Amino acid sequence: MKQSRAVNILFVAPCVFAFFMIIVIPFFFGLYYSVTDWNGVSNNVNFVGLRNFSNLANSPDFVYSFLITIAYTLINIVLINIVSFVLSLVVTSKIKRRNFYRAGFFVPYLIGGIVLGYIWQFILNNILVSLGTTYSIKFLETSFLSLPHTVIWTMAVVNTWQYAGYIMLIFVASIQSIPSSLMEAASVDGAPFISRVLHILLPMMANAFTISLFLTLTTSFKQFDMNLTLTNGGPATRFMDTPVKASQLLAMNIFNTATANRMAEAQAKAVVLFVALLVVSLIQVSVNKKKEVEM
Repeated sequence: MKQSRAVNILFVAPCVFAFFMIIVIPFFFGLYYSVTDWNGVSNNVNFVGLRNFSNLANSPDFVYSFLITIAYTLINIVLINIVSFVLSLVVTSKIKRRNFYRAGFFVPYLIGGIVLGYIWQFILNNILVSLGTTYSIKFLETSFLSLPHTVIWTMAVVNTWQYAGYIMLIFVASIQSIPSSLMEAASVDGAPFISRVLHILLPMMANAFTISLFLTLTTSFKQFDMNLTLTNGGPATRFMDTPVKASQLLAMNIFNTATANRMAEAQAKAVVLFVALLVVSLIQVSVNKKKEVEM
């Protein structure tokens, strides 16, 4: 027993060591630097208290990025979960080649965010605009990425195209775990398909929706790679009488602040992102768990 425990500790030790070195220790260092004036270059670090945090409320670019990230997250949650649920219904139906469709819907998730952003940037800025110009289609003549009021929606659609297949698999696993006799009995009783979905599938898939909402929420809040390659934060717009980047999400705002050698300010923004994500995630999971019990 003692030998087995020692072996287990030896196997776990490298993972625990890596976790502390990569996650835990840098996290506490980040908390420390968020209350200093560290610029990432100088070794002279002075304690400034909560000044970095108080300045964020007066920073138009940060406030705008925070608000636009919330809007982007809400759009993603709705789009991804609706599309994923519809796809899961398609691939679990009696349609021919459903396994082929299942694999096809999942493939976009395998494309990295950097590559995905460049591909869709080319499609939106070149192919669609060329089609619009050639065939005089007014709404395609201007790239959706160049308009402040459409860029966030466009990013959400691209993210849905990539991420829906992954969430679909969670729904598929949940649907397959539901006894088919329930749906068959409801069908024999004359219940239409929509009623069977609303009154049988959805209540019994509550745990799957808890997971899918959590994943889409956290992924959207932390979105960076696609934001960088697809729009690079553009186009420009105005907020609080100040020019800001219309699609610069919070993660990208933190990155740009850090690359400008304002490391302490960037770290303060990162702490705010962490706290906001932690609070929202805990609330979302607790609310969904209560609904699971009620159902």
